[in-house]
Amino acid sequence: MLFPTIEFAIFFAIVFPLTWLLNDHNTAKKWFLTAVSYFFYGFWSVPFIALLFGSSLGNFLLALWLERLRDGRWRRAVFWLGVAGNLAVLGYFKYYNFFVASLINLMLALGLPIELSFIEVALPIAISFLTFHALSYIIDVYGRKIKPTNSLIDILFYISFFPHLIAGPIVRARAFLEQTVRKSNPRDIALGLCVFLIVGGLFKKVIIANYLATDFVDGVFRSPEAFSRLDLLLGMYAYALQIYCDFSAYTDIAIGIAMLLGYRFPENFNQPYRALSVQDFWRRWHITLSNWLRDYLYIPLGGSRGSRFATYRNIMITMGLGGLWHGANFNFVIWGLLHGAALVLERMLGSAEGKRRRVPAALAWFITFHFVCLTWVFFRAPSLEQAMSYLNTLMFGEAVLSTTMSPLVGAVLVLGALTQVIPVRWSDTVESWYDRAPVPIKVAVPFAVIFAVAVAAPGGVPPFIYFQF
Repeated sequence: MLFPTIEFAIFFAIVFPLTWLLNDHNTAKKWFLTAVSYFFYGFWSVPFIALLFGSSLGNFLLALWLERLRDGRWRRAVFWLGVAGNLAVLGYFKYYNFFVASLINLMLALGLPIELSFIEVALPIAISFLTFHALSYIIDVYGRKIKPTNSLIDILFYISFFPHLIAGPIVRARAFLEQTVRKSNPRDIALGLCVFLIVGGLFKKVIIANYLATDFVDGVFRSPEAFSRLDLLLGMYAYALQIYCDFSAYTDIAIGIAMLLGYRFPENFNQPYRALSVQDFWRRWHITLSNWLRDYLYIPLGGSRGSRFATYRNIMITMGLGGLWHGANFNFVIWGLLHGAALVLERMLGSAEGKRRRVPAALAWFITFHFVCLTWVFFRAPSLEQAMSYLNTLMFGEAVLSTTMSPLVGAVLVLGALTQVIPVRWSDTVESWYDRAPVPIKVAVPFAVIFAVAVAAPGGVPPFIYFQF
């Protein structure tokens, strides 16, 4: 069930009023929202509902066990058992075949051929996000940052809540569970913010991301040798804006829908292509993942508390695993390691936060933006060979000034670029106007935008990019 579909509109039209009718009965409301979240997940795959429930129940019981144990060897053993269990589920479904193929290739290269069998199993949608939510809960319980809840429904609800279940944002257990112990206050809903997050997300996904993908990006990445260097350069820019508009659209809609139901999610994007360094980019791009990797991987590895070499090592490990989190493909690992190398280089050159910049802001932006765009080639290309073919043609291909990009795609590309430069205060002004507007205006504005998007949309709505992760 995709957000920008009639099916979801009907689904939410039923869920929204029933949620608020149950608001004075908080436990019943949580059971209801959990049930509809399981229905939402089952819309993709009924068999994997058992996986969702099993993960929730297992981590609920493990957290209670950790709370009863004293600090020491046995508590650490139980904790690592929980971490290993969560990662084993993720590894089995997402990485088993990747590691088997890598091991076979390594053994062949060493002249030691081995026979290992592959598995044929469908990848559960949202398995990475599900795992990260579960891990954040037991890690915080183990670190005694939060107390485990005694209510099973709270954990079932936290892990399965449908707005963030499929593609984030990654919501910390503490922040979410604090909201489940009491009924929601309708006065906390910023209606203007919700409406414009949702309709803005629909516009970014259905219009900008879809047109860029179907009318240009998919073609140039499918066979880069058939296009000119200018087309590949524009294709690189177009994909950078496509993935931003696609992914930020999902999380904007998720944040808006959750808020309409009475729950707050953290911000996940902040105009990332305005970044003046790679470090700045990761403070603006997929913010909840960046913070998760920092708090649960980089800092436990030692962060920047040790020697320079140890700090650089920790950065590379964190970014390499962050890349691998996105998929069982060496392209993602290379993408992560390139970002890690850039972060290390920035530290070596003294351009990290708190240091005085040595280059003008315009040049810093230009370098950062083009580095990010070039690395997106590895992220988008289906294989390492195709990524290298793309970059090779970009550098040494036919140098012509004409392009196959249509005027429509060019206009959409400009609209995508504008999302990075529109001042935040403009959005605040529009939202404030909407909040003060009479009820007919409040109803007419979102319906008018949705109608316009539906009329202007290309045929069909492809899944969000991050559904595969």
